[in-house]
Amino acid sequence: MSATSTTISVKSIFTDFKEITKAGLAISVVFSSIAGFILGVPNFAAINLTTLVMLAVGGYCMVGASNAYNQIIEKDLDALMDRTKNRPIPSGRMSTTQAFFVASLLTVAGLIILYCINPKTAMFGAVSIFLYTSIYTPLKTVTPLSVFVGAFPGAIPFMLGWVAATGDFGIEAGTLFLIQFFWQFPHFWAIGWFLYEDYEKAGFFMLPSGKKDTTTALQVILYTVWLIAASLLPFVLPYFVYTKLSLSIVGAALVFVLGLWMLYHAIRLYKIRTAKAAKTLMLASVAYITLLQMIYIFDKFLR
Repeated sequence: MSATSTTISVKSIFTDFKEITKAGLAISVVFSSIAGFILGVPNFAAINLTTLVMLAVGGYCMVGASNAYNQIIEKDLDALMDRTKNRPIPSGRMSTTQAFFVASLLTVAGLIILYCINPKTAMFGAVSIFLYTSIYTPLKTVTPLSVFVGAFPGAIPFMLGWVAATGDFGIEAGTLFLIQFFWQFPHFWAIGWFLYEDYEKAGFFMLPSGKKDTTTALQVILYTVWLIAASLLPFVLPYFVYTKLSLSIVGAALVFVLGLWMLYHAIRLYKIRTAKAAKTLMLASVAYITLLQMIYIFDKFLR
């Protein structure tokens, strides 16, 4: 085999690995875990880089495994949709057996790495994989409630970082979980809206009413409001209970303005109900959760 063909082969394997693990999504999830970890340490000097790297690698393994299992289960359905038909399995570049080997290897590696941080971190990682692959994925072709079920594993990463840093699941970890839980709904319903026709080819039920209508748009607004309320809990809770997760008045103001920005896009979707408005909301939701986590971190270390 020539050096050129070897290079092409290595490059194609790397590309397929990125696609089977959904690298872009996995990295964003890892970012949430890292944000939760940084919020969980008492101060900047207390950040253990070894643990942080283990969390990032272990977290990627767990998310990558979930995505690989998902693509194995949905291989025939992926072949029906334009956005997924060129994935490694439906395109024939990777066999189901090969994908299962990758997913299993990532699962074992991820669990071992997270267990080395602490057992609770590994437990929540395992719960995330189970819910995503065994319950959420099969329900996608059965009921719109699949989004509700999928919001549970989707909300674990932010909280997982806190548990990795502290070894404890308490009101702080629960708050981080709640924030990312409510965020899932406007985010995924926006995706379900602008990809409605493509999802329809595979029989996926993603929107709460099953249609791109005012009922769905109203639900998007409602859950965005709940998200804004949840995002302000670190500011409100310290007045009532002892918590290590807090937010200054400046941080709370920034979080509130950020929430209003996302609510604006949710209301805009309700008013014009177009695929473009839904895609804009989706992009805004991605920016929102990233900026929110950054505000929390800067607020913790700069005040």
